[in-house]
Amino acid sequence: MSVAAAAPSGMTDVQARIAAIQARIGTLAAGGNVAKPLSGSLGLTASAATGSFSDSLASALGSSDPSSDGSEGSDGVLGLGSSSALGVGALGSTAGVSGTASATGAGSTGSVAVSLAKDYLGIPYLWGGTDPAKGLDCSGLTKLVYGKLGVTLPRVSADQSKVGEKIPSLAQAQPGDLLFFHSPVTHVAIYAGGGKMVEAPHTGAKVRVSDVWATPSVIRRVLPSGPSATAATGAAGALTGTPYSALFQSEGARAGVSPALLAAVAKTESGFRSDATSPAGAVGLMQLMPSTAAGLGVDPSDPRQAVRGAATLLAGYLKDYSGDVDTALAAYNAGPAAVRSYGGVPPYGETKAYVARVRAAMQEVST
Repeated sequence: MSVAAAAPSGMTDVQARIAAIQARIGTLAAGGNVAKPLSGSLGLTASAATGSFSDSLASALGSSDPSSDGSEGSDGVLGLGSSSALGVGALGSTAGVSGTASATGAGSTGSVAVSLAKDYLGIPYLWGGTDPAKGLDCSGLTKLVYGKLGVTLPRVSADQSKVGEKIPSLAQAQPGDLLFFHSPVTHVAIYAGGGKMVEAPHTGAKVRVSDVWATPSVIRRVLPSGPSATAATGAAGALTGTPYSALFQSEGARAGVSPALLAAVAKTESGFRSDATSPAGAVGLMQLMPSTAAGLGVDPSDPRQAVRGAATLLAGYLKDYSGDVDTALAAYNAGPAAVRSYGGVPPYGETKAYVARVRAAMQEVST
């Protein structure tokens, strides 16, 4: 089915607006690095001289944001809710990373765990507590935080201290590592870097950021090391065994976007299902909203066109945000307006978890 045939009422007006925009905007990258529109495309591009890719797309669609109002829980360009609705939200027993694309290993991986842990600052300590509405104990906090990242930890700190990679000393610890105290182990905290940690300390206290007040008896790393900058924004592995790998490779090369990043978005959003539809109406392999897909000139139910549309979006966002993969993913999920409002990844729990899941999926499809 062609995009033109599927165009909603009023699409002619949208196309007219886009034609006017096309008259004053150039290509996204001087070398033609952005994906070229498919036949029938509305031809969205952008340049530094005429504004960001996000602004051009928003203008073409006649709105301040090409996806939604940017509020937490909105489906955004593709809709985080689709993954949960389809039962593909959890990506196994590992999780991903946050921060800009870098080769900092588990430090960037663990930073999202630290950020999520800080969401619970001020929650009262409750022995045996696992519900933040009532209170949390030390291992209840860590189990909750890592559970949001797809890592299933045992319930008590003594058992948690046996999970993951053992780190020799605090000097080698990175943000997101688990610090255990006493022998036998009776307390656990999340290392935040710089000699600080997030912990639910004891009865009468609240979840807090504190100094590492003693030498940990055990340190464990339960999160995987993050992809390197090359894996995040440039060349990628062979994607061995990944569905649609040839599409991700070809469209990634066309747009200058990592094929692993495209594959990871597809895995997180639809579980590689081209027939997926979210409750908010996001469609297909890459879970594009129909209006966004129309603006990009692609049919979101067609795998090749969906991947090309997603590659175009991600290439534009990566250019807008100076190559910051996490911010580009946040814009893809929550919308550029939310990114603009917060000056980076919005503090929405679901968006932070979404970025982490995509990062984890990048590692999975690249190995």
